[in-house]
Amino acid sequence: MREKNNLSFKILMLPWLAHGRIFPFLKLAKSLSRRNFIVYLCSTSINLDSIKNSKKKDSSYDDISIKLVELHIPSLAFQMSSSSFLDILSSVTPNLLIYDMFQLWAPKIASLKGIPSVCFATSGAAPFSFYHHVYTIGNGSTFPYPAIYLLDHERVNFRDRLIPYIKDADDDFAFGDLTMSCEIVLMKSFKQVEEKYIDYLSVLCKKRVVPSGPLIADSDDYDHEEFSKIMKWLSGKSRQYSTVYVSFSSEYFLSKKQIVEIAKPLELSRVNFIWVFLERVKRRGFIGLGWAPQKKILAHSSVGGFVSHYGWSSIMEGMYFGVPIMAMSMKSEQPINAWLVVEASVRVGVQREGGGLYVTEKIAKGINQEKKEQETNEAAMELLKICMKNKLQE
Repeated sequence: MREKNNLSFKILMLPWLAHGRIFPFLKLAKSLSRRNFIVYLCSTSINLDSIKNSKKKDSSYDDISIKLVELHIPSLAFQMSSSSFLDILSSVTPNLLIYDMFQLWAPKIASLKGIPSVCFATSGAAPFSFYHHVYTIGNGSTFPYPAIYLLDHERVNFRDRLIPYIKDADDDFAFGDLTMSCEIVLMKSFKQVEEKYIDYLSVLCKKRVVPSGPLIADSDDYDHEEFSKIMKWLSGKSRQYSTVYVSFSSEYFLSKKQIVEIAKPLELSRVNFIWVFLERVKRRGFIGLGWAPQKKILAHSSVGGFVSHYGWSSIMEGMYFGVPIMAMSMKSEQPINAWLVVEASVRVGVQREGGGLYVTEKIAKGINQEKKEQETNEAAMELLKICMKNKLQE
């Protein structure tokens, strides 16, 4: 479609409610608005307030081309908001719906009104293709790319890992999020890291899988006093790559035993570190409570390692800023993400034990390895160069 006609083309976006899902949609909306599409971003009032604050601090957002639409949810049940969503469809009359993978009801409602829908997956292609392969071809068959697999103890809860990919909360429609997507599937990824998995997923789901790029959220909207303290402390570290950043996102909660298992090697390795939430070591460690300016932290020259739960957004950010990542996968697609990063040569390995806890000695060894092995940083910097060049593909 030519740009001069794009102003009449309206896109309605419906992300899942978590911040980790919403901001990739917002970043995609920003990219589309630059091409003169009119984008309506639909979410709850609380999430929309957060988006409004972000937009106020970033003048590059176009208030004319990106409009916010409130979705009313009865009793905090997202799946019961179909009536409100139907009213929104009638009011906005979009030409296209872009929906998240957990909302099969949304494209179904849109199809009743003759509105085509496209799925936007904020997870990567490797776990999608792996789980799709296992579901459609069988668990006994060999995945064509041996770098991606599950360890024996991870296969125990394999069904739990698979369920988010094969069914909606109210529907057992296998991989319905991809099936309901019209002709293409958008995916938060880039070919330089996931090309073969993107191509294989296209074959499996019989759709063209289109990578959107890493869609890293803007990092210039942090002005909270706590954020300033973090950045001031970090800037006081004179040596490059001298600090490890530890974060397991706002959606995962470690047990007390897991916290101890991770805190011990941080003390033993004697590296500087930033850990969001825990209060323990004072001089070498900065403890942040709540939300942290992750993009600014990872972009800082003093940061040389990232201990992460291996959520996809965190991986994208680690790669984007050229920071080596240590694997501590928690659930769902994260073990697959970990092996993908191994393959991309930006990971220092820390394996999980069968019981789900981390071994102190292995973590300490991994942290010290990050301090010593600069080739890991070099590989990460190569990926940084790739990410910086990557743009939203046609």
